[in-house]
Amino acid sequence: MSDKKTNQSDQQLDERGQGGEIHQPVENGQVLTTAQGAPISDDQNSLRAGDRGPTLMEDFVLRDKIFHFDHERIPERVVHARGYGARGTFECTDALTDVTKADLFGEQGRKTEAFVRFSTVAGNKGSFDLARDVRGFAVKLYTREGNWDIVGNNIPVFFIQDAIKFPDLVHSVKEAPDRAFPQAQSAHDNFWDFVSFTPESIHMTLWQMSDRAIPRSLRFMEGFGVHTFRFINAEGKSSFVKFHWKPAQGLQSVVWNEAVKINGADPDFHRRDLWDAITTGDAPAWDLAVQIFDEDFAEKFEFDVLDPTKIIPEEQVPLRVVGRLTLDSVVDNDFAQTEQVAFHTQNLVPGIDVSDDPLLQGRNFSYLDTQLSRLGSTNFTHLPVNAPRCPVMNFQRDGHMQTTVPTGRANYEPNSWTGDERGPRADTEGGFRSYQEQVSGPKVRHRSETFADHYSQARVFWISQTPTEQDHIVAAYTFELGKCEREAVRSRVVAHLRNVDEELASRVAEGLGLDLPDAAEAAIKPRTDLPGSDSLSILKNGPKSFAGRKLGILTSEGADASVINAVKDAVTAVGGKVEFITPTIGGVTFSDGTKQSGDQHVQGGPSVLYDAVAVIPGKESVADLAKKASAKDFVTDAFAHQKFIGYTADAKPLFEAAGLADQLDKGCIELDASSGKKFVDALKPMRVWDRDVEA
Repeated sequence: MSDKKTNQSDQQLDERGQGGEIHQPVENGQVLTTAQGAPISDDQNSLRAGDRGPTLMEDFVLRDKIFHFDHERIPERVVHARGYGARGTFECTDALTDVTKADLFGEQGRKTEAFVRFSTVAGNKGSFDLARDVRGFAVKLYTREGNWDIVGNNIPVFFIQDAIKFPDLVHSVKEAPDRAFPQAQSAHDNFWDFVSFTPESIHMTLWQMSDRAIPRSLRFMEGFGVHTFRFINAEGKSSFVKFHWKPAQGLQSVVWNEAVKINGADPDFHRRDLWDAITTGDAPAWDLAVQIFDEDFAEKFEFDVLDPTKIIPEEQVPLRVVGRLTLDSVVDNDFAQTEQVAFHTQNLVPGIDVSDDPLLQGRNFSYLDTQLSRLGSTNFTHLPVNAPRCPVMNFQRDGHMQTTVPTGRANYEPNSWTGDERGPRADTEGGFRSYQEQVSGPKVRHRSETFADHYSQARVFWISQTPTEQDHIVAAYTFELGKCEREAVRSRVVAHLRNVDEELASRVAEGLGLDLPDAAEAAIKPRTDLPGSDSLSILKNGPKSFAGRKLGILTSEGADASVINAVKDAVTAVGGKVEFITPTIGGVTFSDGTKQSGDQHVQGGPSVLYDAVAVIPGKESVADLAKKASAKDFVTDAFAHQKFIGYTADAKPLFEAAGLADQLDKGCIELDASSGKKFVDALKPMRVWDRDVEA
């Protein structure tokens, strides 16, 4: 891309503080330096060729900083430590030979082996699944021309624009070094202090404070490649592309109080859910969709397509569905596969290339370097989970953990040996070629002016949410900032929110008991003319049925078997699952003499584990059930979390004991032997969002 948008003097950039630069006088001689002691002139921007050009390998400040960061933890991943993997297949459903020569898109119906690792970002390996956090969504595709990794997240934007800030971001969100807590959460001073000085992070925090950060299941969340990449076709023509994974079963999340209780009841909830779905034949699937656009669109677009804190609205560049990913096999060994899998943003195949996105450029350095620290050798590609499924031929030799046995005399190229010993040679026609982009410009440490609008798209996200989702965002900001000890931190963040939306800022300030601060100074005046986008809302893209969901039936001795069977049959008919919660794990006997073992006992099977619940006790045994605190919590939590509740007349003593008898609403549906289908049909929205409950 040309640099025509970037004609701005260094003086203007300095005066306006572009790119999140923090201009502070150096006091007490404390000058920031590299590990070798060299003073640093700019710790906010990596060195690149022109404001919007590629990052330069000679940037020793960037390399020094990220090199040290990559080796901080051994052997656990510094970020994305808490992960879970599964295997499957990607099938091309729309050949893309017009825009890319990538082999896996070369023919409709072509199938490619895949490995996917889902993860949380901030927590350590032993943290809980339902942290409010970004989720990693990394896909390794074993194509016939090598491995291609789409190393993405479940949120399409990121906190920072330049990789040089990644160590600072992660340090801020991780546990504080002096006290080693808090773990797996961002609700603390360090994180929000960093955000308050980094306006480019505000858009991402809107997503982070939304329910996107607490998905109900890994199966029910989107994935994104985050960055802009390039497609290159057989003629060498380039198009820009963004990658989207769309869940076949729709989007779904939990509410915060529910997430907290799930973590207590089952900290492995997400991994257990994925394992159970795959092993019972309910294979999760995602459609791969692409946004393809050219240089002309990129030049005219309101924002910079190289800025990883921005999206391209689907209304402006519609999605083109090109394939389906299906995960139908669990791992054989979690360590050998999930832990040892090594992703890299620059694991590319012919027909796919990177862009000059400065965050992506830094990732291209960081990932490969990290593997040496984690896996101990440059030969990590010999591990089965990382090994390409196509032939591998080169003159790389030896090293720690060499597991192949190369033969022959030639270990260099070119060589003059004949026959098989002559070895492989470069393929000038079919080999990988980088796009021949014209690059020029002075060596600078500056952020392009085209990266300077930090609030307009944050506002787009806010206005795209339903009122319910907006309530959740306000509550999340209030909770997180309420955990900050320093009022100055809370105030600075709210000052940024005023540039997003006055109502948002006012409601958060009110929730904090904080005087509304002046709006933060904005390098570029936020736009208020941009329309919302329905694709940004979870509730507008929810499931269309109860398929893949789970109903929890709380029952006891003597329950009406006809009602039980009607509800169970209706749920399984639409592809859902049923679990029975009983007073003891030994189970109960229904009215027809059928013995039913318990999937969970009432103390260990709270309603937070289910998408909807039904309360179908026995008439003679309900009084004993109503005495149990856990049974009363089962129904009160389900009601407070705005779930649908089916019940029989025999359940009324339990509702009375729980204080809900006079509050039953349209989401509480009385059941009999003929109402199973009607009940399950009512479950499609998943929640009764207009139920009046206190947060």
